[in-house]
Amino acid sequence: MRIKYLLIAFSIILFSCQSSEKNEEAIIWTSLFNGENLEDWHVKIRGYELDDNFGETFRVNDGLLQVRYDAYDAFQRRYGHIFFKKPFSYYLLKVEYKFVGDQAPEGENWAYRNSGAMLHSQDPSTILTDQDFPISIEAQFLGGNGSDERSTCNLCTPGTHVVMADTLFTPHCINSTSKTYHGDQWVQAFLIVLGDEEIHHLVEKDTVISYYKPQIGGGNVSPVDSLIKIDGTPLKAGYIALQSESHPIDFRKIELIDLAVYQNDRTKMKELITKALR
Repeated sequence: MRIKYLLIAFSIILFSCQSSEKNEEAIIWTSLFNGENLEDWHVKIRGYELDDNFGETFRVNDGLLQVRYDAYDAFQRRYGHIFFKKPFSYYLLKVEYKFVGDQAPEGENWAYRNSGAMLHSQDPSTILTDQDFPISIEAQFLGGNGSDERSTCNLCTPGTHVVMADTLFTPHCINSTSKTYHGDQWVQAFLIVLGDEEIHHLVEKDTVISYYKPQIGGGNVSPVDSLIKIDGTPLKAGYIALQSESHPIDFRKIELIDLAVYQNDRTKMKELITKALR
């Protein structure tokens, strides 16, 4: 009888250890978008005040966060961005997006099937009413046009600079090494953001571009508050935003793993990222 109880106790301990190991290995993604409404987000459209979501440009339908332009007679450079309610510094972001339909009337040619995720963005409350883009690092999403090669998860730098190959990168955009995604298909993007140290863009879990030392600098943002745009300031943290640049787009997953607690334990951080990308 005593042996029986010992075996039962050992089984309980073994199960507890196995459960603990499984819990340690569990990867927990936090959904920034709840699939029901935009209550955790702030909208800023050029020419409108903060949280004036003109024409329901940003809306929720069938569990998707959608960008639509049925209220626009003409786009008129009314670039829009929708910001999650709080900033982050070190994180892994997952975004699943799909371009759909036709571009809004009078949208620029370059904005065809063009959107993006703005990283380390300025606080939306500091964006001027007529400011076109937030000071930020942009992971540019592009869809194919059916014939030409158009990589996605490119890098654009509205009001910012980064370092690539030990050199300060000052042009506005540079293409990634991703393939082209033609048609209305879902694309999965991962963005590894590590404070003001390094950022990596991944498409379907393949790294397509990397860069370092994000900082405020350069142009491609207008007008802008000079008290906010202080060139040379390292971008250690900021807001996450999704773009409206004149082409309809759907987002079905916007999820994040906050890595800030691991910023002094790079081994643990690397292990966590590796597991999340399996």
